[in-house]
Amino acid sequence: MENLNILWTTDNKDTVFNMLSMYAINSIHKGWWENVNVILWGASVKLVANDTQVQTEVLEMLNAGITVEACKDCCDNFGVTPIPPTQSNKQTIEFTTLVKYHNYLGKAYFSCIKPFHRVLVPWY
Repeated sequence: MENLNILWTTDNKDTVFNMLSMYAINSIHKGWWENVNVILWGASVKLVANDTQVQTEVLEMLNAGITVEACKDCCDNFGVTPIPPTQSNKQTIEFTTLVKYHNYLGKAYFSCIKPFHRVLVPWY
């Protein structure tokens, strides 16, 4: 198997520690998947921003070679801003989005497709 994308949508810590993180880390260590990408979406963004125990778990995922991304629109909605990387900070989390509003029609269109905002496709 090559690439695994995990969409993390919950703010439930039990799910994070007993399923999501455990599966993601074991997927790398046991060779189930070559590349693992965790995408923070919705309430998970706020949980990671506010809970140091969860932040530590995210760092463990990063140390295992897992990439972590967050939906920029979700970050904006929950008032979470990324910390710019520094020279000494080797661990970085990239906050990205696939949405770009060009006018009011774009905002109206996005309000209809917002639940399907990010389509996950295999990485090559």
